[in-house]
Amino acid sequence: MISNSKFVIGVDFGTDSVRALLVDASNGQEVSNEVFYYTRWKQNLYCDPKINQYRQHPLAHIEGLEFVVKSVVKKSEVPPELIKSICIDTTGSSPIPINRNGVPLALTPKFSENPNAMMVLWKDHTAIEEANEINKLASSWDGEDFTKFVGGIYSSEWFWSKILHIIRADDTVKSEAYTWMEHCDYMTYLISDVKDLSKFKRSRCAAGHKAMWNKLWGGLPDKPFLNCLDKYLGDLRDRLYSETYTSDTLAGNLNSEWASKFGLSTSTTVAVGTFDAHAGAVGAGIEKRSLVKVMGTSTCDIIVVEDNELKSRLVRGICGQVDGSVIPSHFGLEAGQSAFGDVIAWFKNLFFYPFEKFLNESSLISEKQKSLILDETSRKFIDSIAKEASALSLDKAIPVALDWVNGRRSPDANQELKSSISGLSLATQAPHLFKALVHSICFGSKMIVDRFENEGIKIESVIGVGGVARKSPYIMQTLANVLNMPIKITASDQTPALGAAIYASVVGMIHKDVKTAIEIMGSEFETEYYPQADLVEKNKTYYQQYKNLAQFAEANTKSSSS
Repeated sequence: MISNSKFVIGVDFGTDSVRALLVDASNGQEVSNEVFYYTRWKQNLYCDPKINQYRQHPLAHIEGLEFVVKSVVKKSEVPPELIKSICIDTTGSSPIPINRNGVPLALTPKFSENPNAMMVLWKDHTAIEEANEINKLASSWDGEDFTKFVGGIYSSEWFWSKILHIIRADDTVKSEAYTWMEHCDYMTYLISDVKDLSKFKRSRCAAGHKAMWNKLWGGLPDKPFLNCLDKYLGDLRDRLYSETYTSDTLAGNLNSEWASKFGLSTSTTVAVGTFDAHAGAVGAGIEKRSLVKVMGTSTCDIIVVEDNELKSRLVRGICGQVDGSVIPSHFGLEAGQSAFGDVIAWFKNLFFYPFEKFLNESSLISEKQKSLILDETSRKFIDSIAKEASALSLDKAIPVALDWVNGRRSPDANQELKSSISGLSLATQAPHLFKALVHSICFGSKMIVDRFENEGIKIESVIGVGGVARKSPYIMQTLANVLNMPIKITASDQTPALGAAIYASVVGMIHKDVKTAIEIMGSEFETEYYPQADLVEKNKTYYQQYKNLAQFAEANTKSSSS
């Protein structure tokens, strides 16, 4: 059976871990998988939440990549010559400073412990002032508005604002960073046999959604615009790229070093890299008028439309509309929430902190008993409180909360915003607050759907992807009620990795195009949530209260740049 099959590997880098998936491209069967958790991230190294600094050491990702791919190859027992291609997706925008030799600065002795030389993770918001500066310039200078295809607002989460912040904060990095690469580009570059930085193929997805690349103005923003921000950026443009490529395109073959590390051959092809959410949309079988929600710590919401449907329309306040970023010949439209699962994680940490602290300080039980109790309660905490919250009716005892614990990604990016909660009383208990927070993330999603539809992009169904979608029935049912749409949940535990594998199957010349590969390899659905009519109506009133609070909070949030 194996001898008649051809196999591909999808690699998915998330915030906490990286996983690899080896797939039989003839039918989409997942043959083997592996996960690696970043130890440095677990230890909170190089991060400072007080200033919204989140950095990751590229070495953690390199170690993880070797471990997961080597493992899936070994566990599968598939002959290396039958593994035709590999594709990598990552979080983004997560740029890395690179020296002239194509090596991340953090991998050199001088910068090995310097957070400014590391990957500036997607959730890092240290560049708020720089993003404000970019937006002010884009709307006031005499040239092209380079933000118009990214919703009209450039974010602190993205490529140029992060680079601008780092070079202003650290002269040593500025002086030695010859170029910068998105995470998905660097990991692909690392394993491919194309080592000329000027010839290496950069991701259309990353460039279009986060770096303001567009064919309309010949690629990246022009030098006069970048020079107005900092001459370094203008000079950097010459050391970046002019063309970009979709992920059904060959980036190169595995180089000998990494072929040996993986247990593969140099005949294995490497696809152009991409972002996790966009790969997840492919793995989920995205189609026209469906919204794919990739739900983890944050969300990315992906829609594809044909050019004749978009008709050069500029969709206000989203994270971009990019030709080929999801499916070639279609425009990929991206929105999302800066916190989704993170809202629930914040709640858990808030309430779990005193319990964990006092338990650890207790002298009444053994260390082993403490560990067992903490493990059990940690696992059961959210499920238990979700059960209680689901039994509560939407009445005056339920507070109103905003989901902006990590700012707002869309619609209308503003990372300076903070969450607010109103309607607290002596009657408010933990399940009431949890219910309010669950509704807040669902209402944040509703704001995105409303923006798309108000801009003429029709949505008829929702596909849920990721850990929150598969493990949180209460959240998914609430979301179906709030959106008043059915929500299908993918059966695959590794949908972004599966999407990356689908791209790889085209690059490996197994399938003729991405659409065909999706039909054969795309994930099935394990369940579907339908709106509950009585709760749909009750949620309409509650949603209006959310919007009222959001309007008040935003109007009374002072910008640090004002």
